[in-house]
Amino acid sequence: MSETATQIPHVDYLVLGDSPHLVANECTSCASRYFDRRNACAKCFGSDFTKAEVPTAGEVTAFTIVAFAAPGVPTPFVAAVVDCDGTQVRGNIINCEPDADHVSLGMQVELATYSLGTDSAGTEAIGFGFQPM
Repeated sequence: MSETATQIPHVDYLVLGDSPHLVANECTSCASRYFDRRNACAKCFGSDFTKAEVPTAGEVTAFTIVAFAAPGVPTPFVAAVVDCDGTQVRGNIINCEPDADHVSLGMQVELATYSLGTDSAGTEAIGFGFQPM
């Protein structure tokens, strides 16, 4: 008898399964989207939110190549802002060489998940990033 490993998302707004995707809190008044919990919208001060699925494809609108990080964090890596059809998502560019020859503004990317590790109970943490299309 084999045990199936349990997977958990690293962040609350990552939905795992057959089609991993992100879910944002969308203001019902102005449609601004946020990934963190909000009492009020920063744009219109509305207080009602609904869940909104974020498209999994997008375009790199800003990035930096990180050369120095906390101990234990492998460098270099690419931190980016990706426009997913109007929703700005911060995430790393993965499955790509972390240099300016392989990453550029306007680059088309798609959401990708990866393992962050498994604990002693067999629970695997899953993170997300964006990879070139």
